[in-house]
Amino acid sequence: MTFVPKESRYDEMLYKRCGKWGLKLPAVSLGLWHNFGGIDVFENGRAMLHRAFDLGITHFDLANNYGPPPGSAEENFGKILKQDFSAYRDELIISSKAGYLMWPGPYGEWGSRKNLLASLDQSLKRMGLEYVDIFYSHRPDPDTPLEETMMALDRAVRSGKALYVGISNYPADMAKEASRILKELGTPCLIHQPRYSMFERWVEDGLLDVLEDEGIGCIPFSPLAQGLLTNKYLKGIPEGSRATREVFLKKEHVETAHDKIVALNAIAQERGQSLAQMALAWVLRDKRITSVLIGASSVKQIDDNVEMLKKRSFSEEELEAIEKVLK
Repeated sequence: MTFVPKESRYDEMLYKRCGKWGLKLPAVSLGLWHNFGGIDVFENGRAMLHRAFDLGITHFDLANNYGPPPGSAEENFGKILKQDFSAYRDELIISSKAGYLMWPGPYGEWGSRKNLLASLDQSLKRMGLEYVDIFYSHRPDPDTPLEETMMALDRAVRSGKALYVGISNYPADMAKEASRILKELGTPCLIHQPRYSMFERWVEDGLLDVLEDEGIGCIPFSPLAQGLLTNKYLKGIPEGSRATREVFLKKEHVETAHDKIVALNAIAQERGQSLAQMALAWVLRDKRITSVLIGASSVKQIDDNVEMLKKRSFSEEELEAIEKVLK
């Protein structure tokens, strides 16, 4: 069946300018880190992408190693793009990244020119694209000069294989220096993608100030702390949940955070929201945040998360209550 998106898809989504630059992103973007790989149900991923676009989500975020297996999320996305979205390419923002382990040998990860540009070529081939809208250095490389990594990003733009470039997981001092180098090269840094949530707030200790000063946008990943900031763990750890099978979210994380989760959920209920909706709105409360990057395993989760936009503001009392829980 031919996919025909809703004509009203742009009516209710909020779009925010990316730092000082001309590109706007939806306040909610969809990441394909989980649930779009080769081990997942293809039609479920397809349905989620359809629904996201119908809701005005124009930004789909990938990386070379997303899957599993690595690369399979880009392959599946490429198939869906060709089947359903080819007529809408100019309405989409598609991003990818390189920096984590992708193939064996000394050139299969980190931030060398060799790795980044080879990976970008592979990503474009997997997705069937001539260019990505945003190409990221996925993590800083302690053994490669920052100039080399930034020169590779500059080359990606000058070769026509990326429209913009960004960085991810860079601390404040390195982000500032990366921005300086990119400006000198003539390819300014568009955006930074850090981990940020109620439970992980390191970006508040300098990074957000750097991004504001440099005119760089910010799109946090894991705004729900790998699912901790949802109703999933209110009564403990359910069988089959992420905390029972993943390295990123461990059982002890849930146990340590449980009392805070319950207290935050009570505040969310008083606001007439789910805990997840409040957690997303809390991240977006800062004007320096361009978009929140959600993950999803179902169409319903996307619906629920986007519903957050109907109640984004907080009273001073609510913010104080949240801070009291988080301390």
